[in-house]
Amino acid sequence: MNRYALGVEYDGSHFHGWETQSNGYTVQTCIEAALSQVAAHPIKTICAGRTDAGVHAVSQVIHFDSLVTRKSAAWVLGSNTHLPHHVRVLWARPVADDFHARFSARSRHYRYVISNRPIRPALLNRQLSWEYRPLNVESMGMGAAYLLGKHDFSSFRSSRCQARHAVRTLHRLDVERHGELVCLNVVANGFLHHMVRNLAGVLMSIGAGERDPRWAQAVLEARDRCQGGKMASPNGLYFMGVEYPDEYAIPRVPPPQWV
Repeated sequence: MNRYALGVEYDGSHFHGWETQSNGYTVQTCIEAALSQVAAHPIKTICAGRTDAGVHAVSQVIHFDSLVTRKSAAWVLGSNTHLPHHVRVLWARPVADDFHARFSARSRHYRYVISNRPIRPALLNRQLSWEYRPLNVESMGMGAAYLLGKHDFSSFRSSRCQARHAVRTLHRLDVERHGELVCLNVVANGFLHHMVRNLAGVLMSIGAGERDPRWAQAVLEARDRCQGGKMASPNGLYFMGVEYPDEYAIPRVPPPQWV
C-alpha cells in the first residue's frame, strides 16, 4: 500500500457536510469517487477535521491508501477532472505510513467571517455570515480573552457531539475588523461539534451589546450548552488549515485574499 496526503478546498454551501451520508450529497463522497477513478480501485479517505453542512474549506487535509503508484500531478489533475467545480484538489504528495490526517495534527485553524452592515449582502451571501447590528470588536476581543487556554468547553459543544470529553486547548481566538467585515480567527488542538459556531454566537452577542464581555467566562464555567446562547450560521465558517510536525512536510496553503 502507498499512503498519500491531499490538500482540498471546497465551497460547503453545496454539501451536507464532509462525511459520507446515506441520504446527503457530501464532500467525502465526491472526493472518494474522483480518487477511485484515478486509482482504478475503491478509495477511502480520512480528513483532518469534519465540517458541517454549509461550512467551507480553504485547506482541508486528507489521507488515503492506494494499491497503485501515481505521481502527485496525476492525483491532482486526474481528481479535478472528475470533481464538481465547487471542489478542488490543490496538492498531493506521498507520506509515511504513520501519517494520519486527523491524529498527526497538532492544531487546526478556523476563520469565521461576518458581514457587519445593515443590509444582508447579495454577493457571497452563502460565504459570509451577517449581523445587521454594529459589532464592537474591542468588546468581542475582551470576551474572547476569557476563553483562551485549556478548558472544558461543554457549553460550546453540540448536544450531538460524540467526543469522549470536552476539554480542548484554545491557542488563539482574536477578532479583527476589515471595513464592514469582522473576522474571528480560532486555533485549537481540536474542536468539538459546532464549537466554533457557538464561540462566534457568544462573541457576536457581546459585540452587539446584548451581553457584557464577562458573560463569555460565565458561559464557559457553566459547562452547560443551554447557557451558551444562539449558535451562529455556518455560512461564514472556513476550515483554514492544519499544523503538522515538520517531518511530514505537509504544504501550507495561503488563504485567498477575500477570506
